[in-house]
Amino acid sequence: MRALFDISFTRFIAPSIARIVYLLVMVVIMISYFAFVILSFQQNAFLGVLVLLVIGPIFSLLYLVLARVGLEALIASIRTAENTGELVRRGNAGVGPVVPPSYPPYRPDTKG
Repeated sequence: MRALFDISFTRFIAPSIARIVYLLVMVVIMISYFAFVILSFQQNAFLGVLVLLVIGPIFSLLYLVLARVGLEALIASIRTAENTGELVRRGNAGVGPVVPPSYPPYRPDTKG
C-alpha cells in the first residue's frame, strides 16, 4: 500500500497487483462472453449457437492471450529495470570493461 503513494516512483506496484489485474480481466472476459451469447440467442438461434461454440471462445481466448502477454511484458520490463538498478548500485563489482567483439574489417566487393 505504501508503494501506491510513493511519489518518487522508487518502488513498482505492478508486480504485486498483476495477479489481481489478470483475474479481473478473466472475469470481465467471461462476463462479456456470456452477455454476447445471451444477446446473440435473442437475435437468432443459429447466431447464438455460432457465438457459443465458435466465435465466443476464439475471441475470449484471443483477448486472454493478449492480456497475459501484455502483463508479462510489463513484468519483464520492470524486472529488467530492477536488475539494472541493482547492477548500478553494486557498481558493477568484479565486472571488467565492456569490450566489443572484434570483427574482420569490412571489405566491399570490388568485382562489380
